[in-house]
Amino acid sequence: MKRYIHPLAALLALVFLFPPCGTVLAQTLPSGPQVLTIHSDIDDTEQPYGLYLPKNYDARKQYPLVIMLHGAGSNHRLALRRVFGKSNTTGETDVEASRYFPAWKDVEYIVASPYARGTMGYQSVAEQDVYAVLADVKKRFSIDPDRTYLTGLSMGGGGTLWIGLTRPDIWAALAPVCPAPPKGTDLLTANATNLPVHFFHGDKDPAVPVAVSRDWVKNIKALGGQVEYVEYPGVMHNSWENAYADEFIFTWFDKFKRNLYPDRVRFNTTAYAYNRAYWVRIDRLTPGTLATTDASFTDTNTLTVSTTGLDAFTLLLKGHPKVRTGEALKLTVNGKAVKAQAADSLTFSVVKGKWTVTPPAPQTGLYKKAGAEGPLSAAFATRHVYVYGTRDNPTPQELKARMDVAYEAANWSVYRGPFAGRINFFPRILADKEVRPSDLKNANLILFGTRETNLLIDQYRKDLPLHLDASDKTHGLVYIYPVGSHYVVISSGLPWWSGQQQAQGFPYLPVAFATLPAQKDYVLFKGSIQTPVVEGTFDHAWKTTQPITAPLYRVTE
Repeated sequence: MKRYIHPLAALLALVFLFPPCGTVLAQTLPSGPQVLTIHSDIDDTEQPYGLYLPKNYDARKQYPLVIMLHGAGSNHRLALRRVFGKSNTTGETDVEASRYFPAWKDVEYIVASPYARGTMGYQSVAEQDVYAVLADVKKRFSIDPDRTYLTGLSMGGGGTLWIGLTRPDIWAALAPVCPAPPKGTDLLTANATNLPVHFFHGDKDPAVPVAVSRDWVKNIKALGGQVEYVEYPGVMHNSWENAYADEFIFTWFDKFKRNLYPDRVRFNTTAYAYNRAYWVRIDRLTPGTLATTDASFTDTNTLTVSTTGLDAFTLLLKGHPKVRTGEALKLTVNGKAVKAQAADSLTFSVVKGKWTVTPPAPQTGLYKKAGAEGPLSAAFATRHVYVYGTRDNPTPQELKARMDVAYEAANWSVYRGPFAGRINFFPRILADKEVRPSDLKNANLILFGTRETNLLIDQYRKDLPLHLDASDKTHGLVYIYPVGSHYVVISSGLPWWSGQQQAQGFPYLPVAFATLPAQKDYVLFKGSIQTPVVEGTFDHAWKTTQPITAPLYRVTE
């Protein structure tokens, strides 16, 4: 006997088996803790991150998202446990605790914990991974963009401050626990004006002094920011056990939603890479020098703006509830009245010493901008390859020596001991003749040698401003420079890490890169980069800011 199949049922079955182009089926991942991966374009690797999905996830509604950043010596799996208040059992090591996820109370949050290459801080490559994880989670799941939160402990607490304050309008609130922020983060304190922050710290912390959190809380309060603080008497560095107990952090985050149109925006930055917050964008600055804006609506179409260290900025007013488009603005910039009509976007620049509603003059030739502003470390933060030279047909012994230098530079994953472990980053090493057109198009180039020894340095010789004499054996020259749409780093003579030793304590970076974050655009040194002969920052047009008279340089003809 034949079974009757209703035509509608048959059609639905076909649609399920062969969905129309562009159709996305319902999320099929299990609820609870698990591990996913992103594909990193920086080094063509799969990088893991921890993920928590609430029970009965429903793609038809939007969920709040917490990004959780782990501490030094830790990982994404432990971080996912920690944010839910799950510490190791008595006598259990981190290695043992990383092998499984214990049961914990369900929350109506999605949580993601990037591995971020291990113990390397949360700048450079690791920072890019955090944003890649954020993008991946938003692509996979239904996320409320106004309820996205950032927290982390120790190194991850410092990352919470750095990532949260460089781009404050992404987040609804921050929760740094015993934070160890990278150098320069304190310059961004004003960026917390519209960003609630909750600090946690033990007053006996031997790793990160409690004064770090106390100072941050004091400084944010002084600027009128919304800040909370809990200090645990007698608690050492493990203050996260208290901070994250009983899923407290989710209860605290529940109180906040992002406001994209606050009445007041205070925004500080030193780089084009971080040039916008809420409805303010900085258009002209000097990379490496602090630029500040303080823009406030005191009434509808009534606005005051104060700036330092910049020459142009834009107010992105579309959608702001205190703007009536097409009507006059009552506007002052740095205490001077400026005539303007309210519009979706207004760009200001200095003309003959006065601020006017005028776009800055177009720039021609080579100039500093987003993606071409330095400093040295910028070339290593995105996709790059290490290139040794073969132009002069070196002997086998010399070729091996050159390869060894490039391999040492590219060895980010050198073992740093049982605590810091290895950095999970694996860039490529090539001979100059092996570099492909796709590499020239898509990657920054770390070029070793001189114009006499490296084909690419010779190819770019007319574009490059500085060269070290190939016969010099006692000096090193390293600098960053834009060529086309990417950076090149020239390392001539002694490698930039010559004479360096591994830092004591918690080394976030291997020896070859430990000094780079502190460097400007160029350094000529003798023996060690710590003993520079001349160093500096290229100006806005990528020219040297001081006369180069040392005979070690040969300026391109």
